[in-house]
Amino acid sequence: MDTPPPKTDPTPPTEADIRAIGDQLSRVPRGLRTIAHRCPCGQPDVVETAPRLEDGTPFPTLYYLTCPRAASAIGTLEANGVMKEMTARLAEDPELAAAYRAAHEDYIRRRDAIEVLEGFPSAGGMPDRVKCLHVLVGHALAAGPGVNPLGDEAIAMLPEWWRKGPCVGCPSTEGDR
Repeated sequence: MDTPPPKTDPTPPTEADIRAIGDQLSRVPRGLRTIAHRCPCGQPDVVETAPRLEDGTPFPTLYYLTCPRAASAIGTLEANGVMKEMTARLAEDPELAAAYRAAHEDYIRRRDAIEVLEGFPSAGGMPDRVKCLHVLVGHALAAGPGVNPLGDEAIAMLPEWWRKGPCVGCPSTEGDR
């Protein structure tokens, strides 16, 4: 994609957002804290989740990609071997490995600012491998360009998933936010 979606400020979820996320996921969202990023169509596409669910279970990711169109496009990248190629590059490129480690540290720092999960890994395979592009893209969208290099690369490989309009319902209006 030529122009990635712009960074958006985190916002508390509205009732309309919660309905949209439920439609995107086909289930009630768990551990929802904030809308970490909004798609250019206006709908949530990344949410920030609590490090622990209400029952105390650690949640596997701080940033959860909710848009089914973006998730499908990322799944295609994964199926085409992008994760394996990125992991190989981490072993060969010390600068990329250092930037990816910094992304891991950013992720942990953001999660620990909410609740420390001592000894619990970050997500997506960070800092040594690429295990889930969905997580890396979610982190890159929430944190903004330049924080997660492999998340940024994956975003650049994606089509503009919002071009056909919202994936669910109607776009949020300014008054609903």
